[in-house]
Amino acid sequence: MRPPSDTHAYPAHWEADVVLRDGGTAQIRPITADDAQRLVSFYERVSDESKYYRFFAPYPRLSDRDVHRFTHHDYVDRVGLAATVGDEFIATVRYDRIDGQGLAATGPADEAEVAFLVQDAHQGRGVASALLEHIAAVARERGIRRFAAEVLPANTKMIKVFTDAGFTQKRSFEDGVVRLELDLEPTDRSLAVMRAREQRAEARSVQRLLAPGSVAVIGAGRAPGGVGRTVLRGLLDGGFTGHVHAVNRRFPGEWKRLDPEGVPAHRSIREIDGPVDLAVVAVPADQVPSVVADCGEHGVQGLVVVSAGYAESGPEGRDRQRELVRQARTYGMRIIGPNAFGIINTADGVRLNASLSPRLPAPGRLGLFTQSGAIGIALLSGLDRRGAGTAGVSTFISAGNRADVSGNDLLQYWYDDPRTDVALMYLESIGNPRKFTRLARRTAAVKPVVVVKGARHSGSAPTGHAVPATGIPDATVSALLRQAGVIRVDTVTELVDAGLLLGSQPLPAGPRIAILGNSESLGLLTYDACLAEGLRPLPPRDLTTAAARDDFRRALAAALADDACDAVVVTAIPWVGDADAADLAGAMRGAAAEAAAGGAAKPVAVVHLEIPGLVEALAAPWGAPGAHGGQEGGEPFPAPRIPAYPAAERAVRALAEAVGYARWRRQAAEEPGRVPQYEDIDEAGAAADIDVLLAPSDSTEAAPPGGPRPEVPAPPPVSLSAPDAQRLLARYGVSVLPAFPAPDPDAAVRAAARLGFPVALKTTAPQLRHRADLGGVRLDLGGEAELRRSYAELTGYLGAPEELRLVVQRMAPRGVDTVVRAAIDPAAGAVLSFGLAGAPSELLGDTAHRLVPATDRDAAELIRSIRTAPLLFGWRGSRPVDTAALEELLLRVSRLVDDHPEVVGVDLEPVVVAPHGLSVLGAAVRLAPPPPRTDLGPRHLPSY
Repeated sequence: MRPPSDTHAYPAHWEADVVLRDGGTAQIRPITADDAQRLVSFYERVSDESKYYRFFAPYPRLSDRDVHRFTHHDYVDRVGLAATVGDEFIATVRYDRIDGQGLAATGPADEAEVAFLVQDAHQGRGVASALLEHIAAVARERGIRRFAAEVLPANTKMIKVFTDAGFTQKRSFEDGVVRLELDLEPTDRSLAVMRAREQRAEARSVQRLLAPGSVAVIGAGRAPGGVGRTVLRGLLDGGFTGHVHAVNRRFPGEWKRLDPEGVPAHRSIREIDGPVDLAVVAVPADQVPSVVADCGEHGVQGLVVVSAGYAESGPEGRDRQRELVRQARTYGMRIIGPNAFGIINTADGVRLNASLSPRLPAPGRLGLFTQSGAIGIALLSGLDRRGAGTAGVSTFISAGNRADVSGNDLLQYWYDDPRTDVALMYLESIGNPRKFTRLARRTAAVKPVVVVKGARHSGSAPTGHAVPATGIPDATVSALLRQAGVIRVDTVTELVDAGLLLGSQPLPAGPRIAILGNSESLGLLTYDACLAEGLRPLPPRDLTTAAARDDFRRALAAALADDACDAVVVTAIPWVGDADAADLAGAMRGAAAEAAAGGAAKPVAVVHLEIPGLVEALAAPWGAPGAHGGQEGGEPFPAPRIPAYPAAERAVRALAEAVGYARWRRQAAEEPGRVPQYEDIDEAGAAADIDVLLAPSDSTEAAPPGGPRPEVPAPPPVSLSAPDAQRLLARYGVSVLPAFPAPDPDAAVRAAARLGFPVALKTTAPQLRHRADLGGVRLDLGGEAELRRSYAELTGYLGAPEELRLVVQRMAPRGVDTVVRAAIDPAAGAVLSFGLAGAPSELLGDTAHRLVPATDRDAAELIRSIRTAPLLFGWRGSRPVDTAALEELLLRVSRLVDDHPEVVGVDLEPVVVAPHGLSVLGAAVRLAPPPPRTDLGPRHLPSY
């Protein structure tokens, strides 16, 4: 085997922070020669039984030779990774390439032996599973395709690590040893296993923050008032069920309790007897590092850092924030914040208000996440004003600069949280958009996810948020979110409106809306609003201003029983008589309860004008006045709460979002779509072409296979020549009509003779491409004379031949000119785009987008979602074009980009779609070295 070599620099991109099964964190990194003492200390803490399982014999200590071998690696043929907490190893894994050929030989071995050792105190935390994911990714990067492992039969835990990983494997038993062979190529099952583990671990890490058994407020002031004392007061007033401690290094030594709260007072968290699960940090930023160190040494599981002075304050603060995350993760802690408003959990067994909110909100089914404290206050107060009992809050997290815990983590938690039915999110930035859309799609399949996006314009993300720059417009972001089933709204008010409806009402079965009430005018306004939102309103039913509560009840019951109705909007204005809001609310809730009991549950929303107390009565808990209904003399039905809105437009918009989401959810369940497999795709040939096209020049130092060149900026994308682009596209079944250069009239004639008349003559100069308005294209040239005349016209009008870069191309069948694009955006990932060529997409922005990989359902929706789609389907008597061929083209381009991350851009323009078939007339492809890690790589927390 090749000796260690300095030519392979330390692979920093293998470093990763991971969340373990119990919600704690660890760092995975390559082992270096400087780790000798750490390795020895780690080995001393491993039990004799674990050592025996590792070496198949008693092995009480490591020899100097062992230590040298296990800490000196070439990072190619021999690699060792360690999982660390603090400065200590808790587990190691290594592989050694088999056969001793290595990458220096002409035929490198593609198999390696792998072995693990986990400290006994950390077994059962999922450390080995995380290490296997990362060592497998490293091995694939270094050209290794299989792992071999020998395990003693009694070592059932390690056997389970291998067998549960989801890789294709072989298992045999010989000479008293279980031999396992794992194919490291990712499979659907291995990816599903990895993501299931990721979900459980990240959900558990959030659950530990939201349900602590004890909380310490570090920075609670000596006198009432201030941030820390406010958090402390909120914990106590909210009825937190665990233990509360006040910590301030300036407390007098004789203080044992903090009055008037009566909680234990300490000058340091180290003085607290017993565990502390959560620490709320409210000290100046320069004091935070020592506090974090104390928390880490005491075994605190998580931090809520409300202190400011971090990335929001400039470059120095950003460095301070980066160090805060690094320090906390070193101790296995997760962070809410910094600059956070806090967290809330209304569960009866917890009642946690570790925030600056003055009181614990009403419990309910809404989960709230916001990156802004001010927006968090607005959300909580808005729900309170609207009668929070309509839905109520399950959990609330305001993450501030979201340096660690983000919206992605909360989606992992809410996915299977039985107390949360609707996820409401205010986002100013999305640190990992590809992961966010993946998690949002999965969550939206079981419960609504409603998002309002602040900082929608490029470059307007808050200074405290470290996010990649994006060049895609907000409309594209919105389209991608809706593809994932996310309900995208524009304002915080709409966020609350949608949340109240979705949290208290069943999903509508369709867009047919019944309208009834005691105001003809308000009914007509509601009818118009329904039409504007794309709903199908039934003629409004006017109950007249003389309607009493029983009239409302009978009308609502009839509407809910009508099979032609999917949802009901009740409009109400102040009426004449002695009825009050409680009477009206009781009538409507009673009718809804009876319908639900009879199996006809449908969403109901109320639009009211100046009826005091109606909102509260509609949202009152079960058993309160006006909260129930039922038949005279009979037992009341449990009365559902009903959301109320002060304007018809707001109620209808919320209902329209519910209709759209219900439709997406039905389609996702019934027609989830699939990524088609085409037998004529040559993935291996395309990979070989890409390797050649991206091969470094002789003057450039070669990088390790798949790895980055240390300390060398990433090269710019490579634009392929027309022949290279056409050859690569052909590997995926995408044919481009050949175009031959015409530097002079004679060359144009020879090209036309080769292709056969009629032909097209066109410019390919960058400044003239696709500019039909400049007259740079001549079509249907039927003979040599016509071709020469057109050549003279173009060169005489637009410039010399060498400037125009003229080409001759065979005429394609007439059809609709379209554009197909795929590109890698640093924020959104791979995006597939479609529109009509020319003004519709360029001037009007009529372009549709989907994330890659696109399914057959995505492709069908893509071509139908642009406003100019009727031109493809026979508008004004024209012949419909071959949309099936167009969908196939989109799917093939999607596959190319998804299979090969080196393909960072594909532009097909124009694509002429005829009644039968299509023709790709122009193609451009850009390549770049792939990123060292993708969303398909091993799970890890975002680096900071």
